[in-house]
Amino acid sequence: MKRAFGLLPCLSLVAVLAFALAISTNASGQTSEKTITSHTAEIDGVKLHYMTAGHGTPVILLHGYAETSLMWKPIIPVLAERFTVIAPDLPGIGDSAIPASGLDMKGAAIRIHALAHSLGVEKAEVVGHDIGLMVAYAYAAQFPAEVTKLVVMDAFLPGVGDWGTVYNDPAMWHFRFNGPTPELLVQGRERTYFEHYWNDFAADKTHSIPEADRKAYTAAYARPGHMRAGWAYFVSFQQAAKDFAELSQTKLAMPVLAIGGEKSLGEFLGQQMKLVAPDVTVVVLKNTGHWLLEENPKGTIDALVSFL
Repeated sequence: MKRAFGLLPCLSLVAVLAFALAISTNASGQTSEKTITSHTAEIDGVKLHYMTAGHGTPVILLHGYAETSLMWKPIIPVLAERFTVIAPDLPGIGDSAIPASGLDMKGAAIRIHALAHSLGVEKAEVVGHDIGLMVAYAYAAQFPAEVTKLVVMDAFLPGVGDWGTVYNDPAMWHFRFNGPTPELLVQGRERTYFEHYWNDFAADKTHSIPEADRKAYTAAYARPGHMRAGWAYFVSFQQAAKDFAELSQTKLAMPVLAIGGEKSLGEFLGQQMKLVAPDVTVVVLKNTGHWLLEENPKGTIDALVSFL
C-alpha cells in the first residue's frame, strides 16, 4: 500500500507535465506559423538570404527596388496562417550576395527557382512587386508547370505591349541613372537618393515607407557594391524586353492577379498582363501610389488573400 500510494503523486506529476507539454507544444505550433525566421542558402555558389514562415501551399514573395524582403513583413503573418511563405532578397540586394553574373530578370528567376527547389518546393504561388514582378513573370514564364498562381504589383513588363511609354517617360529618369559617376554622386547620400522613390512615387509621402524601414533599406543598399547591383536590374531592362517578347509568345496558363495604384500606373500593368495571359484579374487601389502594401495595407492584403 505504501508503494502504491507512493506512486500516485508521481503519476499525477507525470500527467500534469504531459498535459502542460501538450499545451506548450500546441501553443508553440500556433506561434511558429506566424514566426518569421531568417535563413541563407548557397545557390550556384551565391549566398541568398530568405525569410520563411507558416505551413501549407508555398508562396514566394519577391520585393522591388529601393526595398528588400523586409517589405513583406506586415503580410507574412497573415499569409503564414495558410501558406508556407518564402521571401528572399533578390540576388545582389539586401543580405543576398552579389553574383558575378545574372543580375537580370531571367537570371534572378532561375536562382530563385533553384532556391525553391532546394527547399523542396515543386509548385508555388508567386508574387512580385516592382522589379520583383518582372522576376516573378520570368519565373512563371520559364517554369509554368511549377507556378499555380501569379501576382504582379505596380510596375510594367519590358518588351510587352506599349512598355516604352513608361520606360521613356522623362519622369522615370532613374532607369538610366547608373554607372561610375552616379555611383560617386549617390555614395554617402543614399538616403537622399531613395527619398525620391519613397516620397515622389507615393500618393501621400506621409503614408509611404515607415521611418524604420527607410533606415534599413538605406543601410542595405549603402553596402559596398550593392547600389551598383541594384542598378544592374535597371540596366537589364533592354535584355528583359528581348527575353519577355520571346517568352510572351507562349501564354501563361495559370490565373494572374495584377494590382496597380490609382495614383501610380493604374491599369497599365493589368492591360499588359492580358497580352501574356488569358486569365487575368485587375485590381486598382484607390488613392494609392506605387508603394501598395505600405500606402494601402488593407486593400493590398485583401486583394492578395482573396486571390491566393
